[in-house]
Amino acid sequence: MAVKGFNAFEMAQKQFDAVADLLELDQPTRDLLRTPLREYHFSIPVRMDDGSVRVFRGFRCQHNDARGPCKGGIRFHPQETIDTVRALSMWMTWKCSVVDIPLGGGKGGVICDPHDLSQREQERLCRGWMRVLAHDVGPLRDVPAPDVMTNPQHMLWMLDEYETIHGAKYPGFITGKPVGMGGSLGRTEATGYGVIFTLREALKELGIKIESTVAAVQGFGNVAQYAIKLYTQLGGKVIAVACWDQNDQASYTYRKKSGIKLEELLAITDRFGGIDKAKAESLDYERLPGDAWIEQDVDILLPAALENQINGETVKRIGPKVKVIVEGANGPTTPDADAVIKSRGIFVIPDFLANAGGVTCSYFEQVQCNMNFFWTKEEVLSKLDDKMTAAFKAVSELARTRKLYMRDAAYVISVSRVANACKDRGWV
Repeated sequence: MAVKGFNAFEMAQKQFDAVADLLELDQPTRDLLRTPLREYHFSIPVRMDDGSVRVFRGFRCQHNDARGPCKGGIRFHPQETIDTVRALSMWMTWKCSVVDIPLGGGKGGVICDPHDLSQREQERLCRGWMRVLAHDVGPLRDVPAPDVMTNPQHMLWMLDEYETIHGAKYPGFITGKPVGMGGSLGRTEATGYGVIFTLREALKELGIKIESTVAAVQGFGNVAQYAIKLYTQLGGKVIAVACWDQNDQASYTYRKKSGIKLEELLAITDRFGGIDKAKAESLDYERLPGDAWIEQDVDILLPAALENQINGETVKRIGPKVKVIVEGANGPTTPDADAVIKSRGIFVIPDFLANAGGVTCSYFEQVQCNMNFFWTKEEVLSKLDDKMTAAFKAVSELARTRKLYMRDAAYVISVSRVANACKDRGWV
């Protein structure tokens, strides 16, 4: 699904440079925030089930920790690159800042495809990743979490290895853990629900009833599934979902104009968010090309897959009815596409605001682990709603008062908070 030749880090830096100009940041601050403070490249030898050894490449970037320990997921992906990890770590810094939680930005990755690895091999890979970094991460330094193709079980293996190395219990070190092992209720829903909390507030401001809206979604992983769930509960209708087919190594869009049924699709979905195409067709879903989601006759587009999906080429295919784009994915829209979207007057809820529900709930998980006292799901989701709503309103108000594009307003708030923290510490 990634576009060949695209460099996520160059895009992240281009976005930052534009905001640095808006804020008139001095050169040392620009130089500090434009690149990660630290990054790690390493090899992880893994004994495979057949007795052979494979060496995997791993990365961890710690972009900025002026406001608190770095925070960010670890993704397993065959197309992982250090530049993708750099970009994601930078976006995590802005994400934590825009929702005003005391954390910085980090990100990690391993070049691998977990589809091709047994559970035992995945466990060895997780433990190997942690052995390399055990003295460079920690609850007061850098706190990992699940990301693309990683899950609570992966996090628990990593936590166990970290605790074994350090000889003590550190339940707040990793978030996204299983409930009952230090995980937080509501964490599974958090990112998807957070996307819809911000969409709900945007529609209120635009004077649009959510019950009258129709949406198309790219992705059918955790974020998309819970976003669809809450959106439909609030009265919206999703008519198209695009997802990756592991067997065909291709993506498809599944459309049902009367509205998709989430439970129906979940019953025929694998653990990586791929829909069984034969079963979908038997349930009267049309199977279209993977990029057809963007040209549907809808009010709302919800990209919730990978970066660079709305670019200079695909933006031309956005339908005339689209009023809102809410970015569930990280970096789905390129700067050249932004220019077109802005000219069309489409309201954008930028990624690091829209999908900050995950890191916000991860922060809640840390707080609960550190207190050794856990909240109910209702408490967690209520606190999440409050945090996401307050962040959205702050960004929207700034956008209106200074006549800024929503993405620029979100960046102005988040970058200024981080820049001020760096100055207060005497770094620049």
